[in-house]
Amino acid sequence: MLKIGIIGGSGLEKPKVFTNTKEIHPETPYGKPSSSIFKGVLASHEVYILSRHDRDHSIPPTYVNNLANIHAFKQLGVNYLIATTACGSLREEIKPGDLVIPDQFIDFTRSRRVSFYDHFEPGKVMHTAMPDPFSPFLRDLLYQTGKEMGLPLHPGGTIITIEGSRFSTRAESKMYRIWGADLVNMSVAPEAILANEAGIPYAAVAMSTDYDSWRESGETVSWDELLKVFEKNADFITSLLRKTIERLI
Repeated sequence: MLKIGIIGGSGLEKPKVFTNTKEIHPETPYGKPSSSIFKGVLASHEVYILSRHDRDHSIPPTYVNNLANIHAFKQLGVNYLIATTACGSLREEIKPGDLVIPDQFIDFTRSRRVSFYDHFEPGKVMHTAMPDPFSPFLRDLLYQTGKEMGLPLHPGGTIITIEGSRFSTRAESKMYRIWGADLVNMSVAPEAILANEAGIPYAAVAMSTDYDSWRESGETVSWDELLKVFEKNADFITSLLRKTIERLI
């Protein structure tokens, strides 16, 4: 039996994907995670789901306790960790409602702890290698599963994580495109960094909800519109997660 962790993003706080559900309340050396964790069973695997922003979405991106979240999954002994996230598209071909399985990130946060190591023990310097920060195995499994389901899915892309909680200016959005980013969000990079430090294979399913603010024509991003798109298509992600977990052996 494998243990699978899921970090639920905007609009996906309560997916009804498992049986024998119970609620647990982990404590970590870094404080409490963002929410309690629901434990359940799916395809004979133990599944643990945590709501990144708490279930009432009361925690802004900058103040998510990523260290506690990832450490809680480490304590639970999860074998794989899959995150979901809403994001803005920086490419015309990635349309609102499309899903992307990122393969690279750019960390453009400035106010968050992004390492478990606030000091090094003598003789134990820890610089985690991260050329490919997302698990190739999980990414391929998510993509192949989504492709077979006929979902509007992109097999890779670079996601830039910004501080938030505001959305980008038009100049910033254009800059991210020049840097080579395909998506912009406020969550993924710190999680990916810490999961790598913790030795947990990590992948993300990103849903494009808007075109950020780089386009000269059309509406710019707003929270209400973002949530509408995510909630409308959240069933796609729930089904993708369920079918992917069923294929894990």
